[in-house]
Amino acid sequence: MKRLFILFFVIFSSCAMSANISYQVYSLTCEQLKNPIGIDTQTPCFSWKLQSTQRSTQQSAYQILVADSEELLKEDKGNVWNSGKVHTDASVLIPFAGKKLASATTYYWKVRSWNEKKECSGWSEPATFITGLMNEQDWGKAKWIALEKDGKLVIPAIHAPLVQNELKDEMVGRYRLPQFRKVFPVSKEIKQALAYVTGLGHFDFFLNGKKVGDHFLDPGWTKYDKEALYVTFDVTDELKNGDNVIGMMLGNGFYNIPRDRYYKLLGSFGAPKMRLKLCICYVDGSTEEITSDQSWHVAVSPITYSSIYGGEDYDATLEQNGWRDVSSFNDSHWQEAIEVEQDIKLKSQIGTHLTVRESVPVITCYKNDKGYWVYDLGQNFSGIIRVKVKGNKKQAVIFRPGELQNADKTVNQRATGAPFYFKYITKGEGEIENWQPQFSYYGFRYVQVEGAIPVGKENPDHLPEIVELEGLHTCNVAPEIGSFSCSKPMFNQIYNLIDWAIRSNMASVLTDCPHREKLGWLEQDHLMQYSMQYRYNLVSLYAKIMDDMAASQLENGAIPTIAPEYVRFADGFEDTPEWGCSFIICPWYIYQWYGDKRLIIKHYPAMKRYLEYLGTRAHNHIIAYGLGDWFDIGPKSPGYAQLTSNGVTATAIYYYNTMMLKEMAKLLGKEDDEKSFATLAENIKKAYNDTFFHPEDGTYDRNSQTASAISLYMDLVTSENKTRVLDNLVKDIVGRDYALTAGDVGYRYVLRALENNGKSDLIFKMNSKYDVPGYGWQLAHGATALTESWQAYENVSNNHLMLGHLMEWLFGGVGGIRQNENSIAYKTVFIDPQIVGDVKGAKTSYESPYGRIDCEWKKDDKVYTLQVSIPVNSKAIVCLPTTDVNMIKEFGRPITQQKGITLVETVNGKTKWAIGSGSYLFEVFIGK
Repeated sequence: MKRLFILFFVIFSSCAMSANISYQVYSLTCEQLKNPIGIDTQTPCFSWKLQSTQRSTQQSAYQILVADSEELLKEDKGNVWNSGKVHTDASVLIPFAGKKLASATTYYWKVRSWNEKKECSGWSEPATFITGLMNEQDWGKAKWIALEKDGKLVIPAIHAPLVQNELKDEMVGRYRLPQFRKVFPVSKEIKQALAYVTGLGHFDFFLNGKKVGDHFLDPGWTKYDKEALYVTFDVTDELKNGDNVIGMMLGNGFYNIPRDRYYKLLGSFGAPKMRLKLCICYVDGSTEEITSDQSWHVAVSPITYSSIYGGEDYDATLEQNGWRDVSSFNDSHWQEAIEVEQDIKLKSQIGTHLTVRESVPVITCYKNDKGYWVYDLGQNFSGIIRVKVKGNKKQAVIFRPGELQNADKTVNQRATGAPFYFKYITKGEGEIENWQPQFSYYGFRYVQVEGAIPVGKENPDHLPEIVELEGLHTCNVAPEIGSFSCSKPMFNQIYNLIDWAIRSNMASVLTDCPHREKLGWLEQDHLMQYSMQYRYNLVSLYAKIMDDMAASQLENGAIPTIAPEYVRFADGFEDTPEWGCSFIICPWYIYQWYGDKRLIIKHYPAMKRYLEYLGTRAHNHIIAYGLGDWFDIGPKSPGYAQLTSNGVTATAIYYYNTMMLKEMAKLLGKEDDEKSFATLAENIKKAYNDTFFHPEDGTYDRNSQTASAISLYMDLVTSENKTRVLDNLVKDIVGRDYALTAGDVGYRYVLRALENNGKSDLIFKMNSKYDVPGYGWQLAHGATALTESWQAYENVSNNHLMLGHLMEWLFGGVGGIRQNENSIAYKTVFIDPQIVGDVKGAKTSYESPYGRIDCEWKKDDKVYTLQVSIPVNSKAIVCLPTTDVNMIKEFGRPITQQKGITLVETVNGKTKWAIGSGSYLFEVFIGK
């Protein structure tokens, strides 16, 4: 026993002694979030990053402690879980394996790591995670409450052109919008207070007069007949001794769309309603719960109209001063809340909420030909306005936002949903009034003000005065993790063009546009996934998107084109393979980028059902229905595919899905499935080539850019024909003077096929043009966000996500940061900047699961310089543009003399070098 104690002492003493700043643990995450709130799984996963002053550092072991008190963790006691010393290099998504987690509880954890030299990092700084309500019974006595009972339900929703036929003149969805109030006392010292809140469609939650959190449009959109989200808030610091006041305001969102103004679809799941549970833990160990029930008071709010499609109206004269922050407020004239039934599953909203990302200032203000004042914010973005206005009592001001202007400088809403506006009715008490909408938003650059004038202008009609107006850009809180810039200004402009479209459409789903539809069209979820994941950490959002698709899956296994599916469109829009395939592709991409296979495990049976459904739509393994290469450039106005048969893209995606499910089956150890998918894939590939390949000239279908590229990328081309098919793709592009023709589905594969085959010079030429439809054309026509059509037409959206595929090439091609083949979660990085055209340098970064990757290169007539930083516990392959190793130096020394840098191969005029973690500076002498 004594010897065992001595051994234990020596091990831990040596660890403590070796702990120093040369090797440290940082950036702890639970479920890939920092100190998350609302965890609702019994097996959350832990990750951390490592830093070292030494190159080629790898982890050899780790130890995790989890405790239910901060004090125990400080004493190095993991009473909930002590992993012990685990010998592995794994530092990403380590599953919790301790005691059963309790609901509404804060847990504390830390980790230490040993490097390849067996040196210990010492313990990390502590991190936390707070659990949600794991089960329905954890909601206890909390009831769903409302102002009024549900009226007519419209489920599923009705597409706007069909409403009159189905409903005649019946008005639906015109519920009054409630505000709720609850007063409760606190008389003891609080240790922690957690609030679990949901409101349908959306809620704003107040405590003692202040809005809790920075959230916008909580909770996220879901398929409300099956599930809804709740949000967890730590409100410990918001409570006080004595009386406290909870206030809640509700808006409609997609839960209830009133038949008024503009609507893309008309649907109603019922009247607005809410549910809340506040758990208070006192220092003395006692607990208390405040729950929503009939004891709450409710009144009609000053929001007199709320529509996700039509806008929002606010009547300040209806405000009741002090209702949400003064315990002495007399609410005796308010009615008691009514309890209502709501039989849907509640799930925690984790890491996917919206917020105001930034303010957008006005750049100019002028009067248009109709006499209205127009505020130009200079940027097309998703969001709302914030105004300061001064006026007399009961004066109405309308704020009409829009992306574009008509010839007379009035706001143009023809392609974005009209009428949409925000209306504010002044209180008129002599003070400057501040207001911003709470439950609706739009995509816009211009704001036309009707019924008011800018302060300081002549005002003979005594109209309200706009003291200040600014835009508030609303966006998902997904963290920015990547950056790109290069020496070519046009590419930087394209980068910003795409990025504004991505940000404007990152809501609680990935929307097509922030105005006329706001729907989660699914094709962009996989086609744009790589592009978006270079810029933002989307792992939480994609988990939610996968749940939306699963909830929307039909009995026959089909995945609709939109999720959540609120309405069924016709004419190919209700179900098309290139859209529904996101259900299979997205979780595989998530696994590749983040190393998280839980989405695959969770949804694997449903993914199989979807592939089986596609099989029922196939004729001799060929699928030929749907939208095809949407918005390609053909002789007609953009829409349905014009240059490529939809059987090409649909069947190619069918094959791609089958191959992915084969890999997933292999990953999960499902050997029978793996064999079955392999056989199916072989049959699809043969049928595809028998149907679409023309052996006499090496073309597919009608020899479009999309047909050639998707065949190459999906590996549908037999080995003996790949050169001919690639040559045909190149020939078509060059023959059009480097103009693109591919659309929504095809263009990503054009870029991938070209880059994968060493043709980045063509990508450069295709995307350096201003004189043909494409990114340059959009910039030349004044776009500030990516437009729906390559042609930047005014009759479609001018803030659309779907065509932003070049972002992937900017990061991975020009920027040079990619993942090595067969690597998972960027464990092995592939650095290979594409030196093309007149680009003389680029600077790119990406925060991988293991840490930050940096790549910066410059080139002149004599020297190519490449600076690279690879995070600890990962490694990289670096490509340098020479076959002569004597022309390469690393930090001033011949590369062959540097330890830890190994020549892998010489190929295609380049040398490939294997390196470990750390910072490197390569110089290649290319001049004479």
